[in-house]
Amino acid sequence: MNLQTLKRQFFEHLEIEKGRSLKTVENYERYLERFLQFAKVTDPKDITDDIVREFRLWLNRQPSGVKIGGRAETLKKKTQNYYLIALRSFLKYLRKRGIDSLSPERIDLAKVAERDLDLISGADLERLLSAPDTSELKGLRDRAILELFFSTGLRLSELASLSRDLDLNKDEFSVRGKGEKVRVVFLSDTAKMAVRAYLAARKDMDDALFVQTGKTPRGEDLRLTPRSIERMVKHYATKAGISKKVTPHVIRHSFATDLLSNGADIRSVQMMLGHSNIATTQIYTHVTDKQLRDVHKKFHGKGE
Repeated sequence: MNLQTLKRQFFEHLEIEKGRSLKTVENYERYLERFLQFAKVTDPKDITDDIVREFRLWLNRQPSGVKIGGRAETLKKKTQNYYLIALRSFLKYLRKRGIDSLSPERIDLAKVAERDLDLISGADLERLLSAPDTSELKGLRDRAILELFFSTGLRLSELASLSRDLDLNKDEFSVRGKGEKVRVVFLSDTAKMAVRAYLAARKDMDDALFVQTGKTPRGEDLRLTPRSIERMVKHYATKAGISKKVTPHVIRHSFATDLLSNGADIRSVQMMLGHSNIATTQIYTHVTDKQLRDVHKKFHGKGE
């Protein structure tokens, strides 16, 4: 069976068996296609260590399109790894089907610097949550969005897709996240109050939880788009006098670090964030390292 047929079946496998989103499948297709164009192989057996090494060298020298100080930057290691992850996944798929090719374990990812988290202080967060003018419907909606983000740690796409029939008599609800995985998220009393106040003020009958408040042409979808929510968060961050860049994902970071700083265990935080791999959650532990230093300073060597 030729590589083009196997490649197509691999993408179908990602979409159907693995439940990956169409966007994720498109990304994998782009990364894998670039490797196959470079390698010019037609048989899985022709994928070798040497070809992969040459591809990595080629990737490492590709311009990123960004210039710093007049000098063209090359692709970041993190971006290079996206190509290698896609290739490794394809090789795992081939092995699962008993097709002879390079072992996926032969591909090591490039070392990348530890990720810096964009975080805002507790005081900044308080000002952000209080920024909307709740004397009008738009402000009630925006306050409910901000409170819900911080209470649940939802991703932007997850929050934007919520339905109006949220049961506010409970402290939790289920959400379908990445890879169609369902998890439970939790509502604080403040978030419930904000959502209740917003829903009580609405006059429309739309099924979406968060909708546009201005006049919209008849028949147009009222649901707020993720891009509109991003713009709204940015607007209130500016209004609150926060100089740092604030996005829905920054609020998600704040949700996670708040839990860890107050003693939550990392496995629980992993489940609440919907991370499939705990390594993704572990980026937050560096933020709470200050607590470890404080504990060390307070207790170490006191018996001497």
